[in-house]
Amino acid sequence: MKKIIFTALFSVFTVLNLSAQKSDAAVSKLYENYLGIKTALATDNSDAASKAANTFIKSASMVDYKVLSEGNLDVLRKDATKIAESRSIETQRESFNGLSNNMIALTKQFKMADQSVFVQYCPMAEASWLSAEKEIRNPYYGASMLKCGSVKSEIK
Repeated sequence: MKKIIFTALFSVFTVLNLSAQKSDAAVSKLYENYLGIKTALATDNSDAASKAANTFIKSASMVDYKVLSEGNLDVLRKDATKIAESRSIETQRESFNGLSNNMIALTKQFKMADQSVFVQYCPMAEASWLSAEKEIRNPYYGASMLKCGSVKSEIK
C-alpha cells in the first residue's frame, strides 16, 4: 500500500515538476527574445528590432495562461507589437521602455536564466532595461551613447 501511494505521489510530483519546467522555459524564451530586441536597439538596427519583436510576440503565445495571465501577456504583446510594426527607431525605443518595465517586473517573479540578470538604467532616457551581462550597451541611445548607464541591480 505504501509503495502504491509513494508511486502515485512521485508521479504527481513529476508531472507538476515537468509542468513547472515547461512554464519556466516558455518565460525564459520571452527573456531571450527580449534580449534580441535590446541588442538590435543598442546597435541602431530598427529592422532587426522589428524582427526580434515579432519573435517575442510568437514566444508570448507559447506561455500558458496558468503561468502568466492573459492580461499580462497582452501588455507585453502590445509593446512588442509597437516595436514590430514601427520602422522608426525612436518609436521602437519608446515602446521598449514599457516592455522593459514589464519584463523587469516579470524577472522578479520568474527565474529567467541560469546566470544573473542585470537591471540597467540610463539617466538620460530615465529608463531601465534588462541585460545578461554587466557591461552597458544602451538600447535607448545606441551608438551615440552606447555606454551611458549603470547597473542598478542584479537578479540571481
